[in-house]
Amino acid sequence: MLPPLSLSLEKIQKSAPLTPVTSVTSATSVVEAPTRPPGVAGVTFDQVFAECAPFAWRALRRLGVREADVEDVCHEVFLVVHRRLGTFEAQSSVRTWVYGICLRVASDYRRRPHRARERTLEEAPERSLPAEQHAEMERRQALAWLDGVLDGLDEAKRAVFVLYEIEQVPMADVATAAGCPVQTAYARLYAARKHVEAAARREQARSSE
Repeated sequence: MLPPLSLSLEKIQKSAPLTPVTSVTSATSVVEAPTRPPGVAGVTFDQVFAECAPFAWRALRRLGVREADVEDVCHEVFLVVHRRLGTFEAQSSVRTWVYGICLRVASDYRRRPHRARERTLEEAPERSLPAEQHAEMERRQALAWLDGVLDGLDEAKRAVFVLYEIEQVPMADVATAAGCPVQTAYARLYAARKHVEAAARREQARSSE
């Protein structure tokens, strides 16, 4: 049985990426060229990477990038960051700016015709598990369930929900990343919440049968 929605989101907010960042572990692994000097805002690529790589990885997963593809897509994000860093003027936080790039790259990814969706809930094994393994299994089930639910949202609502509810970004920054007024971002969040809460009620009803 899946935990309540509020508990699921709390686990997801606190969790590390499901797959460790392997080749995306240093700025030099993303680009072969020398590290770019500070941009307009005085921020170096190394600084941006250190601050945002784990966040970008996690956000891409919740934005619909399959676990098998997230490393490559994260590379794409930071190639864009490297190319555009000189134009960053700190009109938003670095994190918000990178999230906007994640939105666009994830959107392009979801439009690729060769991409296959894999949305399967893991069944808990019948044998007993140590407490930490059982907790990890529950977390993975919650993530798989949430990913499936988020697939039912359009891109605009999904982006706002992921950034505000899961990543805990202030709504003003959410609106900046999504390129919409704050009032529009709140409307998208409200609609997305209704969708996710309805899915949670259906799952809880199914699990109690």
